[in-house]
Amino acid sequence: MSTAHLAPVFMLFASNVFMTVAWYGHLKYPTKALWLVILVSWGIAFVEYCLAVPANRIGHAVYSAAQLKTLQEVITLIVFAGFSVLILEEPLTLNHAVGFSFIALGAWFIFRGPF
Repeated sequence: MSTAHLAPVFMLFASNVFMTVAWYGHLKYPTKALWLVILVSWGIAFVEYCLAVPANRIGHAVYSAAQLKTLQEVITLIVFAGFSVLILEEPLTLNHAVGFSFIALGAWFIFRGPF
């Protein structure tokens, strides 16, 4: 595997950690002013963009745009599932597992190539 294959995966993983914190981290602080959490979240999301944009640019040398988007969505679900359990202390249910499995099946079709 080349750098163009691996770098986007690691960069998208890191970007998704930042984006998950930006979008959902404020839920741990429900009494903070909305304008403040928006401003902080926007600053955190900037770091996400600084990772995601080059990840997609590098990755497009070896992946299609649909594959990059699919990769990003699968990584997002993995990061979100961990964040939900570890930080928000919300359980993952069988419904989550089934839904995530269908998304993983869709990703398999995107990456498997034409029939």
